[in-house]
Amino acid sequence: MEQFDIIIIGSGPGGYVAAIRASQLGFKTAVVERSEIGGICLNWGCIPTKALLKSAQALHYAQSGEEYGFSAESVTADLDKIVTRSRNVSMTMNKGIEYLFKKNKITLLSGSGKILSGKRVSVTDGDDNQTIYQAQHIIVATGSRSASLPFAPVDGEKIICYRQALVPDKLPKSMAVIGSGAIGSEFAFFYHSLGVDVTVIEFMDRILPVEDDEVSAQISRSFRKAGIKVMVSSQVKSVDTSSDMCKLVVATKKGEETLEAEIVLSAVGVVPNTEYIGLEELGVQMNRGKLTVDKYYKTNVDGIYAIGDILPTPALAHVASAEAICCVEAIAGLDPKPVNYSNIPGCTYISPEVASTGMTERAAKEKGIEYKVGKFPFTASGKATAAGERDGFVKLVVDANTDELLGAHLVGANVSEMIGGIVVARNLGVTATDIMKSIFPHPTMSEAVMEAAAAVHSESIHI
Repeated sequence: MEQFDIIIIGSGPGGYVAAIRASQLGFKTAVVERSEIGGICLNWGCIPTKALLKSAQALHYAQSGEEYGFSAESVTADLDKIVTRSRNVSMTMNKGIEYLFKKNKITLLSGSGKILSGKRVSVTDGDDNQTIYQAQHIIVATGSRSASLPFAPVDGEKIICYRQALVPDKLPKSMAVIGSGAIGSEFAFFYHSLGVDVTVIEFMDRILPVEDDEVSAQISRSFRKAGIKVMVSSQVKSVDTSSDMCKLVVATKKGEETLEAEIVLSAVGVVPNTEYIGLEELGVQMNRGKLTVDKYYKTNVDGIYAIGDILPTPALAHVASAEAICCVEAIAGLDPKPVNYSNIPGCTYISPEVASTGMTERAAKEKGIEYKVGKFPFTASGKATAAGERDGFVKLVVDANTDELLGAHLVGANVSEMIGGIVVARNLGVTATDIMKSIFPHPTMSEAVMEAAAAVHSESIHI
């Protein structure tokens, strides 16, 4: 029986990062993967969706040539080429992970993993051949999969999830998107950009419901202005797929409505992949399908750890990676600093983009914190105006007594590239005054952060 120091089940952004860090620290490491290396994020999530959205953005610029002083006639989308580019991007990144595994001498065990007693892992390949391995430490990083509504199960044809949405062989004329989180909103934007009639249906009272209220309102306006129909405080009661068109019955504040769409995209969230890997048999503690761990990701069973979407922490790739590093460094005895879940950035790659970290204004109010808000609109930004990207704003929520930056909420072009600096600032305890007194380059989109900080103290003066 081959022995390893660490075996990781799952090769997504939690699993592969854990493996590389473990190898760097001198552990003999193996990764069990039943599908493509890189997990959902690299193959069917974060990366390929961004490739699709970049194509949509390029199409928009080409079709808007008049605004920028050039003509581009008969610009149309080639769906096959767009999808092929997206798949090639994933393939390129996939090969990159393979290279890193070889460079770091990480053993890839292809097949389905199951944890056995005695710190053993069985791996069953596609031919049902089973091999058992031994490890001192086992990290579960099996991720999540698309959730499905009980009355509208995904059939891959009329009711689809993100996997089918990534590789369409043709464009539907109309689409209903159930759920307006990042996945739902991004696909709604992409398909609408290619000419599909899109309706977004959200159970909560606003789209992108985890974001600040003003962010949600801005995106709702942007969607409606673009021609995307938005239904909030609305619950899908049933979906009938027996005819050519899907018929949805939706309960709204004004009563039940019936709408039709050629395709329904179910984007109602994800569920953790915790079944069939031996957790129940070993008595690993779980709550509603998600594992219970300590601050270093140890479960209640000796030698078993868990990271990523199978935990009740934000289901984000970068969170899984941060948890992976903390977990492995703790195993190595390095006493790492626990992950700071109050400063996790989140991004939605629509147009305009959304990026945020920390506390929303609503959350500050609910906690009874005395706060101030500084806000700067991109309509007042010289760079945004020159770029033709004036939609959006930067909003900072600041503790009124300490000047601490409680949260930041950005809507605008490329704001996903700006939020990282704010995360660093919050980690370092930078105040709104510190940001206001810093010199930002002009003209840039990023100087809106400085202007928003100045607005906290009513000192915003630049254009």
